[in-house]
Amino acid sequence: MLLSLSIRNVVLIDTLDAVFESGLCALTGETGAGKSILLGALGLAAGERADRAQVRAGADEAQAVAEFDLADSHPARALLDEAGITVEPGEPLILRRRLGEDGRSRAHVNDQAASIGLLRSLGDVLVEVHGQHDGRGLMDPKTHRGYLDTYAGHDDLRTACRSAWKEFSGARRRLDELVSANRASDEEKAFLTHALEELEALSPKTGEEAELAEERQFLQGAERALGDLQEAQEALAGDGGGLEGRLNAALRGLERVRGHIGEGGGAAGEALDRAASAIDRALIEFTEAEDALGDAAQAFDVEPGRLDAVEERLFALRGLSRKHNVDADELPALHGRLAEQLDAIENAADRIAEAEKAVTAARARYDDAAHALSRSREKAGEALAKAVAAELPPLKMDKARFRVSVTSDDERAGPDGRDSVVFEVATNPGAPFGALDKIASGGELSRFGLALKVSLADEDEGLVLVFDEVDQGVGGAVADAVGRRLKRLAEKGQTLVVTHSPQVAAVADHHWKIVKDDDGKGGVRTTLVRLEGDERREEIARMLSGAEVTDAARAQADALMSAETQLL
Repeated sequence: MLLSLSIRNVVLIDTLDAVFESGLCALTGETGAGKSILLGALGLAAGERADRAQVRAGADEAQAVAEFDLADSHPARALLDEAGITVEPGEPLILRRRLGEDGRSRAHVNDQAASIGLLRSLGDVLVEVHGQHDGRGLMDPKTHRGYLDTYAGHDDLRTACRSAWKEFSGARRRLDELVSANRASDEEKAFLTHALEELEALSPKTGEEAELAEERQFLQGAERALGDLQEAQEALAGDGGGLEGRLNAALRGLERVRGHIGEGGGAAGEALDRAASAIDRALIEFTEAEDALGDAAQAFDVEPGRLDAVEERLFALRGLSRKHNVDADELPALHGRLAEQLDAIENAADRIAEAEKAVTAARARYDDAAHALSRSREKAGEALAKAVAAELPPLKMDKARFRVSVTSDDERAGPDGRDSVVFEVATNPGAPFGALDKIASGGELSRFGLALKVSLADEDEGLVLVFDEVDQGVGGAVADAVGRRLKRLAEKGQTLVVTHSPQVAAVADHHWKIVKDDDGKGGVRTTLVRLEGDERREEIARMLSGAEVTDAARAQADALMSAETQLL
């Protein structure tokens, strides 16, 4: 729902702020007051093409801001999520467009810079205008198939068609890959064979390069390390039995002292015990040190030629990785890929035959699904045409004809079938049918749009419908019929109508008057006034009688307004 529209310096409008509500909203005013400018500003905010002529004379910039209320399920939310713009539940969506006098424009969505393309995509699911400002929704042939599908309610057929298309596309892609691989030259086959032989001969393993580099570093220092270890062993052994012999001699001497003084011995005995324990521990640590040094020396006693072998292996790994422009750790995976490519070449004929059968079978399933969808569309198109035809006579278009053209073409085959759907009309007897969007008359176009919207019923929940002079050139019973249909549409959400018809204005839930007057500076300005009570009655009376409002016109206005509840 459109909550508000704020306009600054757009053509004749210098400042205008309007707040809208749900239901049927009527916009009235004398010809030339600026109703089209207001709709143009709404289109500007919703991403329509901008024209530098829209900038008010003397102003540097024009601005239009439209604020919308979004339901949690509104399709605009998917577009916002894709663009990375968050609009919390209950928070309004604000579309802002600035247009400079040089013709350049900028867009913002909830104060975040956005592309004009995003603004237009959001506008496509927020607003649909029928009349001289049309170009979206029903007036856009690209939308007709979607409208017809929703009207038909054949979601199961669409799902089946999309599934069949996915299967068919996958089978066709697999066949193309195999055919492409089969075109490989003898040189490519020779290259793959040679590359695989190299990889198989080397048999690289993931992580092997790092392990070899670490081992090479160890081996390069092993010889020097072994000499240093031998010096450490000699220093530990020493001359004349070394440290171990001296520690054993000291321990024996302590044992003899203990023999002289016997058990006990007071403080001297305790000191002897501590000394003996310490020497004993030293002997144990000394033995462990000798063993550890021996183990280390043995570890450094490497196999002769091992360093050369490691360096040669490492050089081969790195050379092959450079040759194929991959990391050494990726060589095993490369081997697998090249093996698959060679296998595909060598067994291409059999695989292509299998793939062709798969494509044929998938194509048959897609043809069946697409054909079923086409039949359903044709049937739904006939039903929609009858529904629209029933709506045309009350709208003073009893001579007009409407049809839904459904044509199939293999060139258009895709996940949603192969159909082109176009809403076509003929406005006069004997006249040929033409696309709906090619109708010249703005009034006829609006009434066709109204008939379609009524026939499509619940298609556009959350979409703001705007009808621009849908009652152009009609009055009396026809205007009454227009009002009835607009009222029905507005029950489902929000409908804005620019109207010259008192019958339509009288049934509106809300009424605004667009007024153009002197701005006091030698120019004109356009304002929007909300009408209630007597003011609304006076405006409807003006629409009935013209420049001079009579008591009879006021009475007729009262009658129209009091009959509002009977129009449903």
